[in-house]
Amino acid sequence: MRRFRNAKIIATLGPASSSEELIESLFCAGADVFRLNFSHGSHDDHRARLETIRGLAKRLKRPIGILADLQGPKLRIGTFAGGKVTLSAGQTFRLDLLDTPGGPERVHLPHPEIFAALVPGTDLLLDDGKIRLSVTEVSPEYAETEVVTGGTLSDRKGVNVPGVALNISPLTKKDRADLAFALDLGVDWVALSFVQRPEDVSEIRKLVDGAAGIVAKLEKPAALEHLDAIVELTDAVMVARGDLGVEIPPERVPIAQKRIVAACRAAGKPVIVATQMLESMITAPAPTRAEASDVATAIYDGADAVMLSAETAAGAYPVHAVEMMDRIISSVEADPLHTGLMEASNRPPEATSADAISAAARQVAHTLKAQAIATFTFSGSTTLRAARERPDVPILCLTPNVQVARRMTLAWGVHSVIDAGITSFTEAVQRASHVAIRDGFAHPGERLVVTAGVPFGRPGTTNSLRIAFVEDV
Repeated sequence: MRRFRNAKIIATLGPASSSEELIESLFCAGADVFRLNFSHGSHDDHRARLETIRGLAKRLKRPIGILADLQGPKLRIGTFAGGKVTLSAGQTFRLDLLDTPGGPERVHLPHPEIFAALVPGTDLLLDDGKIRLSVTEVSPEYAETEVVTGGTLSDRKGVNVPGVALNISPLTKKDRADLAFALDLGVDWVALSFVQRPEDVSEIRKLVDGAAGIVAKLEKPAALEHLDAIVELTDAVMVARGDLGVEIPPERVPIAQKRIVAACRAAGKPVIVATQMLESMITAPAPTRAEASDVATAIYDGADAVMLSAETAAGAYPVHAVEMMDRIISSVEADPLHTGLMEASNRPPEATSADAISAAARQVAHTLKAQAIATFTFSGSTTLRAARERPDVPILCLTPNVQVARRMTLAWGVHSVIDAGITSFTEAVQRASHVAIRDGFAHPGERLVVTAGVPFGRPGTTNSLRIAFVEDV
């Protein structure tokens, strides 16, 4: 079940992809991590899917990652007496706290925290940006606006406040219940929506307490102002282009994407590019050329993973979508330009033994044409440092920690293996040789580069590198 590519694929599960047979087909087609979207489905639905994935992993003897994606705050207007209204450019329109059905002149907005953050001149976007309002007057209980872009507005449409940091926790009551449930299930990653500031990541980290990796979803412009601090505090990042594309102009989304990916690459944190990657495959068996180019761009930039959402959760061609994404990634990674871009984007190692060893491992593996870099790790940090270097050979992650093995399925170029702890370099070479031969990475007599920490079994002590010949064990 080894992959012949480095970037990973995340597939969202849903009504179109819940059966045991289909989940196995998605994995065999190339899905490395499965996403449980807590914006939809019941706890029973998510439990059943997780149990299916864990059963599949046990049967195939391969770690499979599971990502629980929390919904986050959903800012919405109330209802209209007639179900909808038509707004015209230039007219006035009021948003207020009055909990009664709205009409052509006003509507309920049950979010006082929005009024508290508004000032005259602020823009409000409704219904994914289709309606644009400009605030002319504001109080703690209402906002008078002028319609800039009109159209039909119906019940409970979403509200975006671009360029304004709202005093809202990213964790709603529902999110806290979903988080507790997901952690109790034993998910490997938790994705936090509505991240605006570093403190948002700190808030969920206290609740997770090491039980899962944290993915900060960057979908608010305010988060970009604190990008480096957020990247430092989180375990991974998702470029959530859906809401981000509503709150900033479309022409700035690719720039934001490249900036986020570059920041994560520099920090050695896994980064996921998500939303509408193969959108047309919800209803068609093949993507548009623009979508294929979009996926390819994320791979050329060095993203660790690309994600399918409705394509696999509700689409008519979920397996085709994964197969297509697999082919796009493999084609890009076979391009010499991609290799050159990965080498050019590498940052100098930090002045630590772990960074120096990881940088040396990449160079040694390249010079000696080794078949793989074998990393022995308990926390996963050794493997992530190796992945940061974007070597031109696969990275074997051998760990006794099953949760770390699952988490590393998200990292670029990593093949995770659950393996008992080692006590010596001789044992490390034997274990790495066994895995390399068994999983099809090398043959006896070929070279491996092995990194580990001495003394063995102590987390965070990567300080040794050995060049070894694969032993027939």
